[in-house]
Amino acid sequence: AQAPKAPSGPSPPPARALRRLARAQTIMAMAWVTSPTGPMTTHFWGPIANWGLSLSAIYDANLKGPEIINERMSATQVVYSGLFMRFAWMVQPRNYILFSCHTANVAAQTNQLRRWADYRREQDPVHAPEQLKNLGMISAGAAVGLGALLVARRPLLGAFSGMGGPLKKIAESPAGPFTIHFWAPNFKWALSINNLLDYDRPTDKISLSMTSALTLTGTIFMRWSFVITPKNYSLFFVNLVLSTSSGYHLARKIKADYF
Repeated sequence: AQAPKAPSGPSPPPARALRRLARAQTIMAMAWVTSPTGPMTTHFWGPIANWGLSLSAIYDANLKGPEIINERMSATQVVYSGLFMRFAWMVQPRNYILFSCHTANVAAQTNQLRRWADYRREQDPVHAPEQLKNLGMISAGAAVGLGALLVARRPLLGAFSGMGGPLKKIAESPAGPFTIHFWAPNFKWALSINNLLDYDRPTDKISLSMTSALTLTGTIFMRWSFVITPKNYSLFFVNLVLSTSSGYHLARKIKADYF
């Protein structure tokens, strides 16, 4: 009788090699946990909270009707997240989580605008074209304004730097008006302005998920503004107002729906 054949294929790795692999994976995991953008830092939780913006838009798009879409807020978030994509790339330490969440938010909010446009055309075919035209003109104006600022940035920076004194210090500040560290946080004021303009918005047209996400991201980013380089005081104040104004709408929504 023939002896049984040994099983073909690679032999299992020895226990020592497995222990070495497990040890290396543990070291890598701990290195990430304690890294400058790991889960022990605000650099991690701030961007994670910002994922709430895009996830809330995705949630509403799949489970809620288009009547709760705030077209002004969605359009503002498209521009806001576009600026913060650049901000996330330039800030130190560079934050890929923040970059990815704002990339997702641009797509999610653009989809919400599409849903709102379809809904308005269906519900009010007479006045909807004028509403869409107005929103398009506002968006185009914002795009032209941002483009003009980008074109004029270097000439203006050189002019102000040549003046010396306080103007030179302001112009050359690492978070000054000629840097993304100034414009991205300050454009966030537009989110708070939208909240203030909607102070009496009917609660049945308020998105619970979106107001929750805005309140949370504003609260966490108040802390984040002091742990990035350079420290950004304008980012702190804009998030203070954002968390307060969004919290106001969140409280109105919860009171109306649950009490």
